[in-house]
Amino acid sequence: MSLLWLLVIVLVILAVAGGAAVHNLLWLVLIVALVLAVFALMSGRGRTGTTV
Repeated sequence: MSLLWLLVIVLVILAVAGGAAVHNLLWLVLIVALVLAVFALMSGRGRTGTTV
């Protein structure tokens, strides 16, 4: 039973470390998506339902 808890603790530590490593990449993707959304709204392509 203690081996199972040790495995769970190791997996939690790896998940936290992996999340910290991926965190910067996710912020970059979020910033790019926000910039693209602003450009789409400014060019008028953000409106839906105009090609009915």
